Amino acid sequence: MKCVEELGIPDLTTEQTETLCSTAENAARKYILSKMPLKMVDNLNISVEAEGTKPVNVTVEIDLSLSPKIKDFDAEALVNEAVQKALEASEIYLRNLK
Repeated sequence: MKCVEELGIPDLTTEQTETLCSTAENAARKYILSKMPLKMVDNLNISVEAEGTKPVNVTVEIDLSLSPKIKDFDAEALVNEAVQKALEASEIYLRNLK
């Protein structure tokens, strides 16, 4: 799953870019683990990249594998929701920089 959202924000320092990526990753992880117990998650990899200057492009990729014990659960919908939460957290962080 890959989503890119453009946010019109001025140049970021390296530290701000790292904080932006960490903020987005933490938001996605927190959201997924609020909906699914950790013991039911077989694999969770979250990658966040921020590129560009005007605008900043934020890319969030989430690889989620759930335990085979889980039946009738829409993991793709959970991933999509987590990506949205990550992008929302990114936007809030960037808006606070203005």
